Amino acid sequence: MRTFGLFVLAIGMVTLATAQEKEKAAPRSAGELKAIESLRKMGALVLEVAQNDNHLDISYLQPDEKFGDAHLAPLKELKGVVHLNLRNQPVTDALLVHIKSVDSLTQLHLEKTKVTDKGLAELKGLKNLEYLNIYGTEVTDAGVAQLADLKKLKKVFLWQTKATKAGAASLTKAIPGVDVNMGYDDIKLPEPKKEEPKKDMKKDDKKKDAKKDDKKTDTKKDDKKADAAKDAKKEVKKEEKK
Repeated sequence: MRTFGLFVLAIGMVTLATAQEKEKAAPRSAGELKAIESLRKMGALVLEVAQNDNHLDISYLQPDEKFGDAHLAPLKELKGVVHLNLRNQPVTDALLVHIKSVDSLTQLHLEKTKVTDKGLAELKGLKNLEYLNIYGTEVTDAGVAQLADLKKLKKVFLWQTKATKAGAASLTKAIPGVDVNMGYDDIKLPEPKKEEPKKDMKKDDKKKDAKKDDKKTDTKKDDKKADAAKDAKKEVKKEEKK
């Protein structure tokens, strides 16, 4: 019975893997192809993650001051968008309404955008999100708290925001194992070495010379004493001979 159970489990795993492969390789609908074409016309780089994996990586690499709803609206037509990079675009809180239904997202770049706490509320439905970069935004601890339900988060970048270490600590408590990067404050710099006061070489040399002179003087005194002792012995011997 145990062998039969293992056999059934193996068949189930193979079936699941096959289904996943078919999903990855499934041809895109006319609506998806049109959405991809629309994104590319507006300057988006739309790539498949791998040759045999048609999950999508979408990036707007060149800043566009006219960035608006049209740039994000096509996302709702696409399946399998896993990476979205909106770095340095004038993305506002209102524009994030186009992202909230893209629940396949695992990575989201919103650094140096106009996103605030209000906008982060639109991300609550991104249950598969693992990476979120919001550095250089106006986000505070209140916005960070809204990320607590995204249990798959592994990395969150918060440096150059208005969030505090207390807010970051609250998030790490809500999502065990998440790495919250506060930037420069997280870097422990080595303490500067205390420089020893430079010795006055001239004074040291004078002290050494003085010690040498003292030794010479002492040596002369000892020599005089020795000579006086010799003279005294000679006088004693002369007296003895008399």
